[in-house]
Amino acid sequence: MRTKLWLALALCLLLCACGYRDFLTRRLAAELISSSAAFKAPQQFFLRTGLVSNTEYTRPEYLVLLRRGWITGATAPCTAEISPPPCWDIALTPIGVETFRELIASQGTPHQYFSITTAQRQLVSVTGITKGGNSVDVDFTWKWNPANEVGAALTQAGVVFKSTVGFRHYDDGWRVVEGSAVKTNQGIDDALKDAQPAQ
Repeated sequence: MRTKLWLALALCLLLCACGYRDFLTRRLAAELISSSAAFKAPQQFFLRTGLVSNTEYTRPEYLVLLRRGWITGATAPCTAEISPPPCWDIALTPIGVETFRELIASQGTPHQYFSITTAQRQLVSVTGITKGGNSVDVDFTWKWNPANEVGAALTQAGVVFKSTVGFRHYDDGWRVVEGSAVKTNQGIDDALKDAQPAQ
């Protein structure tokens, strides 16, 4: 009887010594991906008003802003720094001023180049874990959640992306590989850049 008690006690101590981070589950992988700095980084849109080149003016984002009536553009002569012609003088319309006021108010003094947060990533699910010793690959899906009206207009809302990120096992548990790496065990930055729409 005492032997069984000691055996049970030893087993409990052994299990307590192994932390929950020693076993990479889908739940732990989701927690680590969601809390990584790269995953939490918001999507940014940079709005430039004033004189811009035709290349800038015809970008899809500016065409969306034009269709919404938030900006207007008038042809203007190009300068030596701005080309190719034709050049455009972009200004916010009254509706655009109302839409962008809160989004650019925190940026201090007025200027012609604004950074606007448009969306945040949301983890949809961890779809698989490929184990290989102390390094594994985790497949996951995610999508953009618009942060405001501009984000709703510019973001691919509803599109689910699939990515693969590497994890490494350290003495204190599993960690997401940060930075750039090769496809196997690639970092979260590359995993999000290489994301493909899920089928």
